[in-house]
Parts: sequence; C-alpha cells; structure tokens
Amino acid sequence: MKLIVALCAVMLVFGAQAQKKKKDKEPLKLTNVVIIGQMDDPADRYSVEISMSELFGNAGIKSKASLNLIKQGADSQTLASDSVSTELSGEGFDTYMVISVRGYDKRFKTSNTDETLSEALSRGNLFAIYQEGVVSVSFEYKFFRKGKLVHSEIIKCGNAGSRQKVMRKLRKKVAKRIDKSWK
Repeated sequence: MKLIVALCAVMLVFGAQAQKKKKDKEPLKLTNVVIIGQMDDPADRYSVEISMSELFGNAGIKSKASLNLIKQGADSQTLASDSVSTELSGEGFDTYMVISVRGYDKRFKTSNTDETLSEALSRGNLFAIYQEGVVSVSFEYKFFRKGKLVHSEIIKCGNAGSRQKVMRKLRKKVAKRIDKSWK
C-alpha cells in the first residue's frame, strides 16, 4: 500500500513539472508588450529598455518602455496598479515583460514558482549588466498577462568582456528569440 501511495506521489510531481514545462513551451504570440527593466543602475535600465523596444519594433510588435510611464527613481510597483493597467489596456497593451539580471553563472535556471506582476516588481535586483572579471551573464525574462505569469526564460550571454559586448550579445539573442518563439 505504501508503495502505491509513493508511486502516485512521484507521478503527480512529474506530471506537474511536465505541465509547467508545456506551459513555458507554448508560443507567446506577442502583439504588444510593456518593457520593464529591473535594474538598479539607471543607465543599465535605459540601455535594456530602449534596446528591447527597438528589437520589438523591428519585429512588428507594439512596445512601450516603462521609462515612458514612470519617472526615474519612482517605485516600479506603480506599474502594477489598477490605474496604470487601465490606461495601458486602453492603449492596447496587455502583456508586461520584466527583465532582470539573475546572476553570472551559466547554470542558472528559471524559477518554478508562479508569481504575480506585483511580486516580480517588488523583488530587488542585485546584479549589474556587467561586472569586471565575469564571463557569463544570465538575464531572466518574465511575461505577465492580467497580472499572472505566462512565460519565463533565461537568456545567457557568454564571453562577456565588456558592457557593450553583453548588450550586443543580448540584442542578437533576443532578436532570434522574438522570431523563434515570442511572436
């Protein structure tokens, strides 16, 4: 009897993991996106948001940087508020993308926990886009619709010798990802 219960528990765990992976593998079918760079350094945030806006624009996806929505230094939690959400939905935006640097390790994986947009925005960011002596940078991309997480990915940029190289590699990888699975 204990063996049957243990087998059922194992099958439930694997079934839940398979369902999560299936959810992440479904195409996003992006038509619009609000880009939120979750970086402490304003220069890093500006670089990432503007680069991503340009890439999405080139792919024919309507985009808006959070820099155009809140003042520099303002709390990013206001982006999850009902008033901003209503204003953005009136402009035709229903998808939010939160970009953050998650670490400098090539083995970094996405989190399996479902979180809301508000929770993602409240989480701090510890890392800069580039740090001297670091070879690899892992960026985490999380997509939210109606405040719920619908997709998350890690994009790794290796051989990072400078901040400019990291941004160049990130732009190249994101452009491919947009065409391959985000469109």
